[in-house]
Amino acid sequence: MKNFSFLRLSVWFYLAIFFAYLLGPLLIMSVTAFNSPGFPQATPWECLTFEWFSALFQDERILNGIKNSILVGAGTVVLSVAMGLAGALMLTQIWPKLRATYYTVIIAPILIPGVVIGISTLVFWDRINRLIGLEADSFLSNGLFLTIIGQSTFIASYCMLVLVARLQRYDIALTEAALDLGATHAQAFRKVLLPFMKPAIASAAVLAFLASFENYNTTTFTFGEYPTLTIELAQKVRYGITPAISALAFIIVVLTVFAALFNEATIRRRELVAAARKDATVEELESGRLRLPGFLSSNWAALGLVGVACFTIVIVGTASVYSPAQCIADVKEQKRLETDLRIQELRQRRAEDAARRAAEEAENGGSNTTEVPTQPSTGGGNNSGFGGVFNPNALGGDNNSTPEAEEKSSAPAAPETGGSSAFGGAFDPNALSGGDASDGN
Repeated sequence: MKNFSFLRLSVWFYLAIFFAYLLGPLLIMSVTAFNSPGFPQATPWECLTFEWFSALFQDERILNGIKNSILVGAGTVVLSVAMGLAGALMLTQIWPKLRATYYTVIIAPILIPGVVIGISTLVFWDRINRLIGLEADSFLSNGLFLTIIGQSTFIASYCMLVLVARLQRYDIALTEAALDLGATHAQAFRKVLLPFMKPAIASAAVLAFLASFENYNTTTFTFGEYPTLTIELAQKVRYGITPAISALAFIIVVLTVFAALFNEATIRRRELVAAARKDATVEELESGRLRLPGFLSSNWAALGLVGVACFTIVIVGTASVYSPAQCIADVKEQKRLETDLRIQELRQRRAEDAARRAAEEAENGGSNTTEVPTQPSTGGGNNSGFGGVFNPNALGGDNNSTPEAEEKSSAPAAPETGGSSAFGGAFDPNALSGGDASDGN
C-alpha cells in the first residue's frame, strides 16, 4: 500500500514538473503583457497596465504579418490537405511491394532541413521562371506563391500521416457496394469516402495551418514582399522587443486554449448524448421524451470553457475602465528618488576617497622632508639604450647650455658618446652597450 502511494505521488510530481517545464514560459510571458516596464519582465512588478494590447493593435508591421500568415496558412491548408489525401489514397492502393519505397519517398521532405527546402524552392522556381521567359516580377517569383509552395512541400507529409491513420480503418467493401449499386467512382468518393474521412481532414487542416503559421526556416528565404508574423517577430527581437509581443503571445494562448476546450466539450457532449440514447427505453425514444444531458452537466471541458470566457470578459471589462497613469507616475517618481539617492551616495564616496588620498599624500610628504631632491640630469652621459632622445632639453639646442658646456665646446672636438643632438645618442652604435662602452662617463 505504501509503495502504491509513493508511486502515485511520484507520478503526480513528475506531471507537475513536466507541465511546469512545458507551460511555465508561456505563463511568464503572459504575465509580462500586463506589467508596465518597456521591456518584457515579470519581476519586479510595477503597475498593472493594458497599454501593450493597444500598442499591439497599432503596430502596422505586426498586423501586416498576421494578415500574410493567414493568407499563407489558407493556401498551405488547401494544397497540403489535397496532396496529403492523394498520397494517402495512393499508399493504400499501390502495389504492396512498392509500398515501403513509396512511403519513404513521401516522408522524405519531413527529414530535410527547412533551410534547404527554402533555398531549393527559391532556386527551382526562379529557374522555371527563366525557362518560360516570364518577367522577374511574375507570379512565379511572388513571395506569397513561393511561401505556400515551399511550406506545402513538407506539411503535406504531415497531413498524409494523419489521413493514412484514418484511412486504415476504412472498409473498402463500402466503396465496392456503392459501385455495384450503380454509383460512379466520383460519386462513391464524394458520398462514401469523404464523409468517413471528414474528421481526419479537419485534423489535418488544423495541423497544416498551425505548422504554416509558426514556420520560420523555410519562409525566411521565400517571403519576398509578404513577411509573415514569424519574420516580423524575428526582426523585432533583433532590433529590440516590447511587451506588445507578450500581449500577442497572451492572445494566441487564450485563443488556443479556448479552441481546445470547445472541441473537447463538443466531443464530450456527443459521448454523453450517445450514452443517454443507448440507455434509453424504446418508449422514450419513440415518444421523444428522452432527457438529454445539458452542455455543462458532467462535462469538465465545458466548465473550463465557461471559465476561460468569464476570464476574458473580466480582462476586457477591466481594461476599459482601469487607468494606470497614477501608478506609473508614482513609480517614475520613486525611481527618480532612488536615482538621486544613488548619485548622492556616489558623490559622498568619491569625496571620502579624495580626502583619504589627500591625507595619505600629506603623511607621505611630511616623512620625506629631510631627503635631498635629485636634479634631473641634462648631460649627454645617458647610459640608457635610447640616449637622450626622451630628454626634454634635447630639442632646446644651445639655449640652455651652461658655462661649463660652452668651455668644453671651445676645446678640440672629441668623439662624444652622450649625444648632444636633438635625438641624444639614439643612433650611437655604442648606445645599446650601456656603461661598458662609455669610458669617460
